Amino acid sequence: MNVLSHRGLWTQAHEKNSEAAFMVSFGAGYGTETDVRDCAGELVISHDMPRGGEPTLARFLDLLQGRALPLAMNIKADGLARALREAMRRYEVTNWFVFDMSIPDMRDHLKLGNPVFARLSEVERQPPWLDQACGIWLDAFRTDWFGTADVADLLRGGKRVCVVSPELHQRDPRAVWQALRPLASTPGLMLCTDRPVDASAFFEAVPAAPRPMAPSLQPTL
Repeated sequence: MNVLSHRGLWTQAHEKNSEAAFMVSFGAGYGTETDVRDCAGELVISHDMPRGGEPTLARFLDLLQGRALPLAMNIKADGLARALREAMRRYEVTNWFVFDMSIPDMRDHLKLGNPVFARLSEVERQPPWLDQACGIWLDAFRTDWFGTADVADLLRGGKRVCVVSPELHQRDPRAVWQALRPLASTPGLMLCTDRPVDASAFFEAVPAAPRPMAPSLQPTL
């Protein structure tokens, strides 16, 4: 199982999507989920509407330093497909995917060849263009509606699967983690979590070997 930190590795909520959180996450060997928007013609990292001063996508990829860690890019605005593809090519990032864009925008990402994960949840049982998606973003907003067999079936169908850990929706993750445990060694399975260190211990998932951050890329706190 690949464990992805949700908006970086942080201890306080205000640290989410910060350079410091990304630096710690990448340095610890975790893949990361984050949010992409545009601001004044530039791609930035921001969950909410940007006000200025957010980390740029370029800075985020600088901090990655070429590590082959999985990146889950939550698309928060339409029209970013081409600029995002060009940035990933420029930084030679290959282990990434996009998700959560609008349906018309999803079509543009697919046409450009961006790796797309289709969303599947209790309210989205028939994701659009599932046949063209390379993976599934498996979410549960209100209840833990899927189990071990459901995830196993998705994996057998040839799609990668990233499970949204329930604590992202303010629920206890233990039942879902227990259901996923028998599948932890299955290729293609990922978990997006606010608790990556705990998840790694629970699933005995070893992060990629940590690599020190270059001094010139240390974030300013």
